[in-house]
Amino acid sequence: MKLLPIVALLAATAAQAQDAGALINGMYPQLETIYKDLHAHPEIAFQEERTAARLAAEMRKIGFEVTEKVGKTGIVAIYKNGPGPLVLVRTEMDALPMEEKSGLPYASKNGAAHSCGHDVHMTAWLASARTLVALKSQWQGTLMFIGQPAEETVSGAKAMLEDGLFQRFGKPDYAFALHSWPLAYGTIGYNSGPVSSNSDAIEITFKGRGGHGSAPDKALDPITIAARFVVEVQTVISREKDPKEFGVVTIGAINGGTVGNIIPDTVKVRGTIRSYSPAVREKILAGVRRVANASAAMADAPAPDVQLIPGGIAIENNAALVTRTEGVLKKAFGDANVSRMPAMTASEDFSQYVNQGVPGMFFFTGVYDPKAVAEAEHGGKPVAFNHSPYYAPVPEPSIKTAAQAMTLAVMNVMAK
Repeated sequence: MKLLPIVALLAATAAQAQDAGALINGMYPQLETIYKDLHAHPEIAFQEERTAARLAAEMRKIGFEVTEKVGKTGIVAIYKNGPGPLVLVRTEMDALPMEEKSGLPYASKNGAAHSCGHDVHMTAWLASARTLVALKSQWQGTLMFIGQPAEETVSGAKAMLEDGLFQRFGKPDYAFALHSWPLAYGTIGYNSGPVSSNSDAIEITFKGRGGHGSAPDKALDPITIAARFVVEVQTVISREKDPKEFGVVTIGAINGGTVGNIIPDTVKVRGTIRSYSPAVREKILAGVRRVANASAAMADAPAPDVQLIPGGIAIENNAALVTRTEGVLKKAFGDANVSRMPAMTASEDFSQYVNQGVPGMFFFTGVYDPKAVAEAEHGGKPVAFNHSPYYAPVPEPSIKTAAQAMTLAVMNVMAK
């Protein structure tokens, strides 16, 4: 008798996957038009006016009640379908301030680029919304589809929450988000527990005393202080952090001086800190501050101005929700195409919603030809990673997989 509910569940999952797949296949020509339009007209953080208006208009056509300008440029789309859970599905809308070099016929030419796949996410988000409404006889509850600004600056989720997202529209019972990744299209990756990193920005100004390059004894050189810091700060990672724990300090910019024979007054150092564990994060933050001050003290220089600016907090996937969802995804896509993967070292602000006490799942979907990915893994030509100017997902299979996966994940927690 205990097997009957399981058999019924598996049969229902297979039928839902087939229904969702057929609907998404049927609407794909429209989706591709939307995708190429979004790709060609990217907008950076908190400037997503055109993008938000396009998504809002599409969601109204589907039948959602849409509120715009939540958290500056964000949108919230609500669809009520009887009593049941409130489920949040997030997409990001912003692009990166960089030149696209993909060579695609629909490439951006405005100095910004969807080089992190947010155009794939938005298109799949719309497809999932359409599919769920078409299959509303198979689920009940309320959908909260949000278009979030400024993910790339890890500030959009905070802006929406501070604008009363949960107070105005309700606190979700579950939350889902996906992200394109340089995996083979048709595949899905996920993890239980951490799936992204904490991020903190380093902004340090080392102070000295300017002078002539031929008489360094008459000056106090902040460049040598900064250089000492750049080298020594890595010992926090190699000698203080538990080697089994993830932690990275990267210095990405050093700005000081004008010409070769002048010692400047100041040097600015900028970098990033990444970690998973809160304890490791605190150890690295303390170590960076200590090494910066010690580097200046060794030169008898004034104390530096040290700013360690919090960014994204690591996303923690809910273990029970992951277990509940992975069975559905494996049934739909096959065990070989759905698997657990290590946490990414990049950061995300989807954690802002989850950290409000909402069980969440963040997962990854592939975007590249499986042959190209396999060749890259065996020493062939590397595939372009997220944030590369050459990042170019294969649209149709990437969008279809993401849309179907999200649809099934949502239906699984809202099934009648």
